[in-house]
Amino acid sequence: MSMKHYLAARKEGLKQQHAAQARGQDPYLPVLSELVPTLNKLTQVPLGLVQIALDQIEGTATKGRTTAFSRGFMPLLEPDSEFASKWSVLYDGIVEDGLRQPIVALEYYNRFYIVEGNKRVSVLKSFDAPTIRAYVTRVLPVYSDDPAVRVYYEFLHFYGLCGLYQVHFNRVGDYPKLQAALGFDADHVWSEREKRAFLTAFYTFRTAYYKLSQEPPVTTAEALLVWLHTYTLGDLRVLGPAELEKSIRAVWTELTAYARGGKIEMQTDAEPEASGSGLLGLLAGRMIPGGTLRAAFVHECAPEKSPWIREHDKGRQQLEQALGDTVLVRSYLAEDYPCAEDALEQAVSDGAQVIFTTTVPLIFACRKLAPKYPGVRFLNCSVDMPYPGVRTYYSRIYEAKFLLGVIAGALAVDDRIGYVADGPIFGTPAAINAFALGAQLTNPRAWIELRWSCCESSPAARLAQEGLRVICARDLPGTGDSPDWRGLCLAQEAGPVCTALPVWNWGEVYIRLARSILRGGWDELSAAAAVNYWWGFASAAVDVRMMEALPDGPRELVQILRAALIHGELAPFHRRITDQTGTVRNSGDRWLPPEEILHMDWLCANVRGSIPQYDDLLPMAKPMVRLLGLYRETLQPEKRGPLL
Repeated sequence: MSMKHYLAARKEGLKQQHAAQARGQDPYLPVLSELVPTLNKLTQVPLGLVQIALDQIEGTATKGRTTAFSRGFMPLLEPDSEFASKWSVLYDGIVEDGLRQPIVALEYYNRFYIVEGNKRVSVLKSFDAPTIRAYVTRVLPVYSDDPAVRVYYEFLHFYGLCGLYQVHFNRVGDYPKLQAALGFDADHVWSEREKRAFLTAFYTFRTAYYKLSQEPPVTTAEALLVWLHTYTLGDLRVLGPAELEKSIRAVWTELTAYARGGKIEMQTDAEPEASGSGLLGLLAGRMIPGGTLRAAFVHECAPEKSPWIREHDKGRQQLEQALGDTVLVRSYLAEDYPCAEDALEQAVSDGAQVIFTTTVPLIFACRKLAPKYPGVRFLNCSVDMPYPGVRTYYSRIYEAKFLLGVIAGALAVDDRIGYVADGPIFGTPAAINAFALGAQLTNPRAWIELRWSCCESSPAARLAQEGLRVICARDLPGTGDSPDWRGLCLAQEAGPVCTALPVWNWGEVYIRLARSILRGGWDELSAAAAVNYWWGFASAAVDVRMMEALPDGPRELVQILRAALIHGELAPFHRRITDQTGTVRNSGDRWLPPEEILHMDWLCANVRGSIPQYDDLLPMAKPMVRLLGLYRETLQPEKRGPLL
C-alpha cells in the first residue's frame, strides 16, 4: 500500500518537475545556502519547537539530495531505489503512529528551509497535511528600506504578538491591518484562546479558498484580509461551506486587484459626446434594458445641513433636467436608517441600477454591498480608492485653483497672498502648488502664506489680521471662518469681498456618467481594476466663476487661460518647478502624469508653510485624512470588531 502511495506521489513530482522546466525554473528544491551566500554571517535566533505551515516550506538548507525532490517536495527517484523504500516505510509509520519526531528548519523571510527531515515533509505534503512541528532557527536579514525587508520586520513584530507562522503577507502595512481588523490594539499580545479561535477561522477560510482555485492569486492571509473588508470573522462561524465559497467568489475581483498591486485606472477625461448627444442620440445608443436608468443618490444627511451635499443635490437636479424620462432618480439619507448599509440596501430593493454616494465615509457601505449585488453600479465621491467593486469620482479642482492663483498674483500689492487648505489629502498639495504657480505667472515675486483649516480655527480671518489683503479661502463655507470667506477674496475693513470662486460642476459629472452607462461605456472599462474618474475643465467638471469685484484685466486673462485648459493647450504643471528644498520637480520638458499630480506630497518654492502631520490635525479632520490622507498607508489602522 505504501509503495502504491509512493508511485502516486512520484507521478505528481514528475509532473511538477516538467512544469518547472517548461517555465524555465530549476526543477529541484531551492537551496538556501545558494540563495543567500552570506547565510553564516547573518544573525540567527533559535525559536524552539514551532508549528509551521507546510505550504510555507520553500526548500532545503543545504544542497544534499535536492535532486530527489521536486520543487513541491514530491519524490522523483525510481521505485526500486533505497530512497523509495525508506520513503514508503516512513509513510507506513506515519499512517500507524503519526509523526512523532519534529523536523529541523531555518526560517528566512517567513519561508522555511529544511535542515533535517526532507522525507518527513515530503510524506506529509503527499497527505496534504496543513502543518508540521519543527525546531526552527530564524535567520535575520539586515534591515533596510527594501519593501520585502520592511514587510518581514512587520511580520517579526506580529509574530512576537501571536506566535503564528501561518499568516503571510507581501505588502507593507498588512500585518498591522490584520491586527486592527481583528479588533486588537497594535501591541496586543494574543491569548491562547484568541489564537485557537483565529486558527479555526483561518483554516475554515483556507479550505473554502483553495476549493475555488488551486493557484489562488494571493496568500490565504491576504485573501482573508480582503474578505474582512466586507465580512467579519463572526460570519465564518455561521456561514456554511457553500455560503462561504459564495462570499469569497463575491470578492474575487478585489483579490485579483490586490494581486495586481491595487492598480487604479485613472479616467481623466469623460468619454466624448456621441454625435447627436441630445435625446435622440441617447436613445439610439441606449444599453440599459427597459429604456430607463434607475439612479439612487445616498447622502449622509439632508442637503440643508451640509454645503457639500447641497452642491451634489443640485447636481442631481441637473441630471433629472438633462435626461428627462430616460432616468428615474431617488434620494436616500443615511441618517434616516440604522446604518448606511441599510440605506443602500433600500436603494437596491427599490430597483436602483446605479448608486451615487456623495461623501467619502460611505465608501465602507459601498464596499460591503458591491460584492453582494454585482449587477448594481456603485460609485463614491472620493479619489484614489483601490476597490474594483466601487468606482470613485472627483474633480481636478487644482485646475481652477491655478486660475485663482493667476488672479491673486495680479491683485497682490505687497507680493503676499494667503491660502487656506482644508486637509492633507490626495490632491490638496496639487491645488496649493497650482495656485502658487498661477500667482507666479502674473507676479514672479509672489509668496503664498499657507494655513490649514484642519489645524486652526478661522484661518482666513487670521491671515487678514496679519495684514494680507488677497486670500484664497475654502471652496465651500465651513466651520470657523465667516461664510463670506469663500473663494478668492479681498480683505477689506467692511469684510471679505469675493472676486472669483472655484466651481464643482457635479451636475456635469452625473450627466456624463449616466450617459456613459446608458451607452454601455461603463462595461468597456476593466472589471479587475479600480476605476477613478478624475475630471477637469475639459469635461466641464470644474470651472471658475468670476464675480463683479474682479477687474477687467484679470478677467480677460482668465478667459484666455480657461479656454487653453479646456482644449488641452495648457497644463499648470507643464513648466519648470522647484520645491521648497530646491529640488527640481519638473525641468519644464514633461507633462506630469495624473498619478504624480494626485500624489504630490511636496510644496513649491514660493509657498511658506508645510504639510501638517496627523497628530497636528484637529479631531474632526482626522477621519477624512485616514481615508484619503497623503500618509494614510503609514498610519496605524483603526481596529475593527472583536475577534471573539
